[in-house]
Amino acid sequence: MTTPPDLLARASAWLDEDPDPDTREELAKLLAAEDTAELTTRFAGTLQFGTAGLRGELGAGPMRMNRSVVIRAAAGLAAYLKDQGQAGGLVVIGYDARYKSADFARDTAAVMTGAGLRAAVLPRPLPTPVLAYAIRHLGAVAGVEVTASHNPPRDNGYKVYLGDGSQIVPPADGEIAAAIAAVGPLDTVPRPETGWETLGDEVLDAYLARTDAVLDAESPRTARTVYTAMHGVGTSVLTAAFDRAGFPAPVLVAEQAEPDPAFPTVAFPNPEEPGAMDLAFTTARRANPDLVIANDPDADRCAVAVPDPAADGGWRMLRGDETGALLAAHLVRRGATGVFAESIVSSSLLGRIAEKAGLGYEETLTGFKWIARVEGLRYGYEEALGYCVDPEGVRDKDGITAALLVAELASVLKEQGRTLLDLLDDLALEHGLHATDQLSVRVEDLSVIADAMRRLREQPPAALAGLPVTSAEDLSRGTDRLPPTDGLRYTLDGARVIVRPSGTEPKLKCYLEVVVPVGSPDALPAARARAAELLTGIKRDLAAAAGI
Repeated sequence: MTTPPDLLARASAWLDEDPDPDTREELAKLLAAEDTAELTTRFAGTLQFGTAGLRGELGAGPMRMNRSVVIRAAAGLAAYLKDQGQAGGLVVIGYDARYKSADFARDTAAVMTGAGLRAAVLPRPLPTPVLAYAIRHLGAVAGVEVTASHNPPRDNGYKVYLGDGSQIVPPADGEIAAAIAAVGPLDTVPRPETGWETLGDEVLDAYLARTDAVLDAESPRTARTVYTAMHGVGTSVLTAAFDRAGFPAPVLVAEQAEPDPAFPTVAFPNPEEPGAMDLAFTTARRANPDLVIANDPDADRCAVAVPDPAADGGWRMLRGDETGALLAAHLVRRGATGVFAESIVSSSLLGRIAEKAGLGYEETLTGFKWIARVEGLRYGYEEALGYCVDPEGVRDKDGITAALLVAELASVLKEQGRTLLDLLDDLALEHGLHATDQLSVRVEDLSVIADAMRRLREQPPAALAGLPVTSAEDLSRGTDRLPPTDGLRYTLDGARVIVRPSGTEPKLKCYLEVVVPVGSPDALPAARARAAELLTGIKRDLAAAAGI
C-alpha cells in the first residue's frame, strides 16, 4: 500500500478539530509513531452514508465512527431537513448502551439545536423500536438512533428515520450524503451546550401501552419464557411489556440481562451466531419453560427457541423464516386483514399463506426500510429475525412486540396441548415443506466479495445440488417489481438462491430455500431429510461456483 503524500498533514488537521479527548489521544499516538499503515487505513476515504446510515469501527479518523464523523453526519442531516422545508421541526434521538452512544446522541442534539431545529433525546438507552415509535407519536420530522445493532463491541452506528417513522431510502440517502460532504470545518458547526429536551418516560409509557394492541384481548397468557437481552437494552422494556400483558414473568439469563458494551459472554451479540444462545439454553434446561426468547442488543430483532428432544441439548432455535411463517399463520387465524410483506431473501412460504387466506402479498428489497413502505401493510418480516407486527405503531422491525405475539401463539397452542413445532408441521402439510438455510462468509478483504459476485455474473451455475437452474437474474438491473440492487437470484426446480453482499457487515450472504411436497404426516421425516440433503448440496456447489 502506497502512502499518500499528504497523509500526515490530513491526519494532523483532523486531530486539530477532533472534539473527543479519547480519539485525540489515539490519533496523536499514531502520528507520533508515524504509523503510516494504520493512518492510511483510517484516512483512505470517509465512512459512506447510505440507506443503513453509518456503521463502522470506533476510532479516530474519517473511516471510523467517532464524534467528528457524527457531528458532520448530524450537520448534513440538519441541512437536508431545512432544505426540505422542515426548519424548526422536531428531531427525536435515541441510543443504545454501546461505547460512545450517549456522546453521539448528545452531539446530534447539539447540532440540531444549533441548526434551528428542535431536538428531543430519549431518557436513557432504550430499544430501537421505542425511537421508531416516538417519531410518529411526537410528530417529529426525523429520528436518529445511535446503534450498531448486533455488530461486534468495537462498532457503532447511526440510523436515520424520516417523519413517516421508517428508515431512509433513495433518493434521501444520497441527498443527505451530499449534504454531509458539504459540511465545512467542525468549528463552523454550531453546537450549543443546552437547548434540547431530554424526554421523560411518557414516550416509553405510550409505547408500552401500544404493545397491548398486538394481542387478542381474549387470548390466553400462559406461556413461560426464558429471556436474554444479549447484553443489550431490552430487559426492562420486554419485562414491562410482558407484565402489562399478564404473561408469567420471564426467567432472565442473568449473565446477559444488563447492558454491557463489551458483550463479554458472546463472540458476536447476535442470536444467530454460533454459541450466542448457549447461556440461554443452560438457563432453559434449569427453568423448563415453553419458549426461549432473545433480543439482539438494540431489541429490534427477536429470536425464538423451542424444546425439541431431537436437538442437541434439548432446545432448537427456530429459523427466522419459521418464526415469520408461524406469526403469519397466527395472524391469519385471528382474522387479520391487509397486506403481508417480506424481503426477497425470505421464505416464499409467506406468499402461500397470504394467498390461501385471500390477503395481499408484496415482496421487497432487503431491509425494513422497504418492507415498512408497503401500502396497506399489516405484517412484515425478514429472515434475519426481524418482524413488524404493529405497523401503525412501529414502522420497523420490533423485537418486543414480536416476542409478545410469539408468547401469545405459544399460549394458544399450549391450551390445545400443542406446540410451535406442531404448527410448523401443519404448515408443511398444507403448503409443502419450506426449508431455508444460509451460506454466509465473513471477510477481512472486501475484494473477496466483489470477486465472488463478478465470478457468478460471468459464469452462472447451470445446476446446484443436481437441480437445474431455470433462470438466473442479475438484480442490479432491476426487475418489473423491484428497483436495482446488488444481488443475484437463481430459480431452480424446487429451490431458490439469492446472493448479495451484506449492507451492514463485511459478509457475502447467500440465501437458500428448497420446497419439498409432503403428502402425509408420515412423510415429514423423509421430506426433512431430502430438504437437508438438497440444502447441503446447494451450499457446496454454490461455494465452488463463487470461489469462496
